[in-house]
Amino acid sequence: MCELFGVSSVNKINVTALLREFFSHGNDHPNGWGMAFFYKDAVSLEKQPENSVKSKYLKQRLEDCIIADNMMAHIRLATKGCMDYKNSHPFVMRDNYDRAWTFEHNGTVFECEALNRYVKLQRGSTDSERILMFIIDRISEEQTKKGRALNDRERFDAVDEIICEISPENKVNLLIFDGELLYAHTNFRDSLHVLKGAGTAIISTRPLDERNWENLPMNTLVAYKDGKLLYTGTDHGHEFFETEEKMKLLFLDYAFL
Repeated sequence: MCELFGVSSVNKINVTALLREFFSHGNDHPNGWGMAFFYKDAVSLEKQPENSVKSKYLKQRLEDCIIADNMMAHIRLATKGCMDYKNSHPFVMRDNYDRAWTFEHNGTVFECEALNRYVKLQRGSTDSERILMFIIDRISEEQTKKGRALNDRERFDAVDEIICEISPENKVNLLIFDGELLYAHTNFRDSLHVLKGAGTAIISTRPLDERNWENLPMNTLVAYKDGKLLYTGTDHGHEFFETEEKMKLLFLDYAFL
C-alpha cells in the first residue's frame, strides 16, 4: 500500500535522519512521495508522482537539515487512481472557516456509500481524496449549524464519528493535521507506530530506527497536540483483514493504473 509519517512536537526537532530512512523505502512504494510543513495557517506542500528514491529534487532536499515541529510525509503504492500529481499525497483542503486540513492515507475503501457522491467532484481519482472531501463537508456542515468554527474537541468528535462510519470493511490507516491537532488512526494490525519523547510524538508506518516504537491503538482515532496525546476516540472494533476476495479487487484495480 503506502507508508505514512507524521510529527507533533512542542519544539522544532531535526527529522532529517528519520526522513532519509522513511523515503529510502520508495522502491517498495514507487508511485509518489510528498511532504507537508505547517506555518501558522499556511501549508507548504512538496510532492511528486515518482519514486522517492529516484527523485533528484528529494535527494537534494534531504541533503539539508530538515527541522519541524509539525509535519507529514508519505510514499505511495497506488491501489486506487493513476500515478499523477493530483493523486499524490498529502492532500490539502479548507473548510468553510478557512481552516486547512492536510490528509494522507494508507489503505483502500472497498465499500462506503457516503463517499460515492465525491467521485464526480474530486480533482483526482483516489479514494483518499474522497475521504478528505467527506471530512471537509461534515466539518463545514457542523460549523454552519453552530454559526462558528468548531473548537478542537468538537473537531475531534466529528472526525471520530466519520472514522467509525467509514471503517467497516475498509482499510483506514491515516494521518490528518488541522493546524492544531495531528490525528492518527489504524485498523490494520502492526501498521502504524508511534515514538514518544519529551513533548514529541513521531508516527510512522514502520519503525525507522532502533528506539522504542510502540503500536498505535487499534480501531481507535487518537489526536496529538504539541507532542502530547490529547484525545482518544471510540473503539469501533472494525479491524481490517486482507481476505482473498479483497486482494483480488486490489489487483484488478491495480491492473488499470
